[in-house]
Amino acid sequence: MSEITSSPRLTRRALRALSEFFRLEAAGGIVLIGAAVLALIAANSPLHEAYEAFRQIPVQVRIGALDISKPLLLWINDGLMAIFFLVVALEIKREALSGQLAERSQLVLPLLCAGAGVIAPALLFYALNAGDAASMRGWAVPTATDIAFALGVLALLGSRVPVAMKLLLSTIAVVDDLMAILIIAFFYSHGMSVTALVWAAVALAAMWLLNRRGVKSLGPYLALGVVLWVCVLKSGVHATLAGVATGLMIPHIDKRNNIDDAHEHSPLETLEHALHPWVAYAILPLFAFVNAGLSLSGVKLEDATAALPMGIVLGLVVGKPVGIVGAALLMRALGWARFPNGMDVRAMIGLGLMCGIGFTMSLFIASLAYQDPALYEEAVLGILAASLLSAVIGFGWLRAVLPVRGAQD
Repeated sequence: MSEITSSPRLTRRALRALSEFFRLEAAGGIVLIGAAVLALIAANSPLHEAYEAFRQIPVQVRIGALDISKPLLLWINDGLMAIFFLVVALEIKREALSGQLAERSQLVLPLLCAGAGVIAPALLFYALNAGDAASMRGWAVPTATDIAFALGVLALLGSRVPVAMKLLLSTIAVVDDLMAILIIAFFYSHGMSVTALVWAAVALAAMWLLNRRGVKSLGPYLALGVVLWVCVLKSGVHATLAGVATGLMIPHIDKRNNIDDAHEHSPLETLEHALHPWVAYAILPLFAFVNAGLSLSGVKLEDATAALPMGIVLGLVVGKPVGIVGAALLMRALGWARFPNGMDVRAMIGLGLMCGIGFTMSLFIASLAYQDPALYEEAVLGILAASLLSAVIGFGWLRAVLPVRGAQD
């Protein structure tokens, strides 16, 4: 961990948060991979019918006078994934206030790399699918990076991976998640109810007032978060965005007081530490299990090479590294940013390849973009193929170019 601890720009609080983040995300990524493999086995075995029945189990939940009935698949995608997005928002806020994104100099490289890593895959997808309006609804599918999956693969390389690479990859992924949230909000909301949105705004305003008045108890925020989720669910905006809004309203440390930031109580960190293990080891693996179960029976070569899955594969496997590495090289040439310690062009290429693992967020966006089961299955085929290719190629590349390091290097 010497590369982190020697950095004067990272506070002790940020170091503790990063260490915990890397540990949970890497281990959770391996569990995530296992869940995806189990889903594929279940969908392509005599367990297929039982697997489909499990996904469609009717679940009825009553919240006050409101009675909501949905299949298990939708409760996971609309409900449990709101908790995932809550944790994402907590991570973004923490990094922006006291972590890697707190200083402008630290933000330039990951911000521009993440932006280029969204634009390049979208352009490649557009190039292959421009003539098909239905397919083009999924233009954002290849723009996402799965931080847990990527760190899980990096964990297999052990001490070869410089901590600076994990830092940069996680920062790019955080910015990437923020862009994905904005894309979902602007492009995948439909049939909005003004009344529900007004009540959602009231709940959000109440949380803001609690924050302004210095309320640090988590109970009121979480209660209002549930109200906000119900309102957003009924509004036509995707319900997971309620998790984002709630996370951004949870108070963190106060820079204006005289308390040492390293020791000040942070409700945000308390909630993040409580939820992160559940998200890493339960929610995301469960999401992967119910969404990655693609039946391969009857899949032909022409299905895999159709414009939609190929757009996703090219976007993630080629577009992600081209965008990220290209932006990094341009910024270095212009003198705007330099590569982190321990990273050269070859290491940056490996990082770009790892960012092509889109899995969780790509599956989620695909579920929003494609209501037609045939198109959704094509998208899942492309996502699985692209994530596997990115993981294998990135792992092989980094194993070849990264030197073996000592345990403390």
